[in-house]
Amino acid sequence: MSERLRSRDLAFLTEESLTTPRHNATVEIFEPGDSGFDYDRLVELIADRISFVPRYRQRVQSVPGWLANPVWVDDERFDLGYHVRRSALPRPGSLDQLRELVARIVSRPLDRSRPLWEVYFVEGLSGGRVALLYKSHQALVDGVGTVDLAQVLLDSSAEPKSLGHDDWAPEPRRSTPGLVAEALGDSLRDRATVVDTLRSSTGALTRTATGAAERAGRVVGGLTGRGQAPETPLAGRLSQQRRVVSVTTQLADYRRIRDVHGGTVNDVILATVAGGLRAWLMTRGASLGSLSQVRAVVPVSVIDHELEATSLGSQIAPHLVQLPLGEASPVVRLHQLSYSFLSHQETGRSVAANRLAGIAGFAPSTFHAIGSRVAAAETRRGAQLTITNVPGPQSPLYAAGARMQATYPVPPLPPGQTLAFGVTSYDGGVYYGITADRDKVPDAEVLGQCLSEALDELLDTVTGARSRVPRGRRRGGAGTTAPRSARRVTRPASSRPTGGATPPTRPSAGPLDGPPDGPAGEES
Repeated sequence: MSERLRSRDLAFLTEESLTTPRHNATVEIFEPGDSGFDYDRLVELIADRISFVPRYRQRVQSVPGWLANPVWVDDERFDLGYHVRRSALPRPGSLDQLRELVARIVSRPLDRSRPLWEVYFVEGLSGGRVALLYKSHQALVDGVGTVDLAQVLLDSSAEPKSLGHDDWAPEPRRSTPGLVAEALGDSLRDRATVVDTLRSSTGALTRTATGAAERAGRVVGGLTGRGQAPETPLAGRLSQQRRVVSVTTQLADYRRIRDVHGGTVNDVILATVAGGLRAWLMTRGASLGSLSQVRAVVPVSVIDHELEATSLGSQIAPHLVQLPLGEASPVVRLHQLSYSFLSHQETGRSVAANRLAGIAGFAPSTFHAIGSRVAAAETRRGAQLTITNVPGPQSPLYAAGARMQATYPVPPLPPGQTLAFGVTSYDGGVYYGITADRDKVPDAEVLGQCLSEALDELLDTVTGARSRVPRGRRRGGAGTTAPRSARRVTRPASSRPTGGATPPTRPSAGPLDGPPDGPAGEES
């Protein structure tokens, strides 16, 4: 018997449009070394591991007459070569060129007639490096029955492991009468099927009515000269194209700031995002009046038996936080964000970052996928920004013997939001991925630079001994957004600054909300 899509999974399909493709993506950069890692080795690796994620060989099949929700069925024409694609940059390819390629790929919706995922093997990066781009639909990876493919491909050892191909063969194609009979049978046997179908139907009607009302409102607004809600740099009607920005920083910098000012690494990351957004808006000459407090949803990992269980050992819940963009002091911003997470930690439900970082496989890609699903509901309730922050292992990982050097999340843009942030810590680094609407945010690279400078601003409050670079100037040539913190060699010893009370050091608020802070058992 086929597994039926739940109403929440179906919503991601029905809400998808050309301007809001509903898939998550991750970019990983590898140093092949002597491993011989190439496109053929990647195809072989996926063929060896895909049995751990059987839904990656299934497609969505609708039921005639909407008698029940669609079902997952085996793709009788499954073609691994279609899903695993090969691309290249002009050698020696730069990170700017890679980001532009990624932006074009993630702008395109996935093919609904096939399994909802793609992987790109990108050659030609400078230094002989290669990149992998994973792209999976939000309806595909739920963290319950399916984890992200990236989680099962990476090993903790450089020694390649072969698990052996399975003897998979697709089930016969489902006939229309068979789908109808199964839908009727499920409805008679299982009340939950009826409830889920009603939820999906009601949700579809509501979304249709809402869309019609919005279109009518735009027409009326155009005729009467009265527009809809005013657009801001963080909100507006999206185009079909995206921009992607990546920023690399060092985990040690966040720990240094935390050790002086208290709180957690997660608090420092959110303060960095807030400071970067504030500086970026100022470079645009935008008024901070309406954006002095930006409501952001930050999915967090909790232990709550009333929430849907995941295969990762914890549940994911939304946490709403006000980013204080109107506050000029970086230290005050940090303290305000730290206190906002203190209440969450005091519930006793939070999960320590080091626990999540120890999950088998490279779980951040799955956590980002679950986090984006959770954040989608809060976006419909008025959240202005989504930030998923996920801890990863602090030791190197390998794909077919090739060492992974960096990993950047590429979060989807919810309807009406022009920006989304994803953060992943891995092997001593903290990697930001920013997705932006191509038309609404033409200066996305400036935002990446402002993010780096916001971290530098916080570090200045710790060391107070470094020169500043004027905001808005590029460093290291055109297109470079690498932060100074990634290139520093030494710093003076830390000293506690004055000005403002320091909140007590406390345990992690529970990632998805903070990188790990060292060996197992140590708190962030």
